Amino acid sequence: MRFPLMRNNILREDLDAVIEHLKQDDPILTNGPQIRAFEEEWSKWLGVKYSVYLNSGASANLLTMAVLKIRHPEGGEIIVPTLTWISDIASVLQNGFTPVFVDIDRESLAMNPKQILEKITPKTRAVFLTHVQGFDGLTDELVSELEKRKIPLIEDVCESHGATHNGKKLGSIGLISNFSFYYAHHMSTIEGGMVCTNDPEIYQQVRMLRSHGMVREATDMELRSSYQKANPELNPDFIFAYAAYNMRGTEIGGIMGRSQLKRLDKNVEIRTRNLAHFLGKLDTRKYRTDFKMEGASNYAFNLILQKQDAAFAERLMNRMRGAGIEFRRGSAGGGNQLRQPYLKGIVQDSYYKQFPEVEHVHFYGFYIGNFPDMKTSEIDEICAILNTVE
Repeated sequence: MRFPLMRNNILREDLDAVIEHLKQDDPILTNGPQIRAFEEEWSKWLGVKYSVYLNSGASANLLTMAVLKIRHPEGGEIIVPTLTWISDIASVLQNGFTPVFVDIDRESLAMNPKQILEKITPKTRAVFLTHVQGFDGLTDELVSELEKRKIPLIEDVCESHGATHNGKKLGSIGLISNFSFYYAHHMSTIEGGMVCTNDPEIYQQVRMLRSHGMVREATDMELRSSYQKANPELNPDFIFAYAAYNMRGTEIGGIMGRSQLKRLDKNVEIRTRNLAHFLGKLDTRKYRTDFKMEGASNYAFNLILQKQDAAFAERLMNRMRGAGIEFRRGSAGGGNQLRQPYLKGIVQDSYYKQFPEVEHVHFYGFYIGNFPDMKTSEIDEICAILNTVE
């Protein structure tokens, strides 16, 4: 592909940092001091008290819902997007909650705030909002109303590192936030993810849930002592508080994360500038350009048709393939999640028809790669190609 979805996201300096670590006679490779340092540096960058590094963003989603399950063993409802990655909704199902779906806002691609508030019931346990493709999915009214109604906000920021709301980084606003460090994202640890929070109890729970539910993973000595006193017949090193998981990362991920974090702010600036240039060059008669740009931290170029036109969409895809432009149809997660096989039997077969905005993106929305070393001339060439489609 002449224009791939991602290019050069892992640099020589990242690999050199890993190599230097491996040159030691007996380097630590499993979860260790490099990860702890990365967690601290990430927390400082984000503006939260606690962060826990995991093996993937999907694991971050799963452990977040596992924490809510501890709080609500009876289950309940989680309000979720129709446009998101599968792991957000899967983690809700895997923890015994009922997903309640909301259509998207066409300017932010996140859940429509008005519909979120309309769907809150006494059974609502949280709002699990995805900040899609680097756009800020929050409004002041939504944040205020959720606080007023005491409904926790969970932020999925996997595609939106560095994006802000009122100058505050996304991921530092809700009760818990999730990040992904997959190769194509703003920064990469190859695979990897992070759970972030200001709540000390949640922090201890996530640390234990990450590592088999072992109490020794808690950093709260009083908490560890309480479990030991309640279970004197058990080896203190092997007390399992929860039927949990092994979602630990490796020191290599920690090293790469620390290296990449140093240039994240600059990369966010470049990506967002690239998006503004891209949107400014598009033919607005054919493509939408009225996205919510304030606070954005672009993940990929968004290409959404103004009108429903299947023949035009087919010509567009053929033109992009022929020109070597890598793309994904349906935007985040492949479009409307309600059409996916894993939800058959959970929602009605024709339920997806009730969500027209995400349905439009499903068939007439695409994203194209954006990355820090992309040249302005490349953006101009891509837009020229897109604009010639008739």
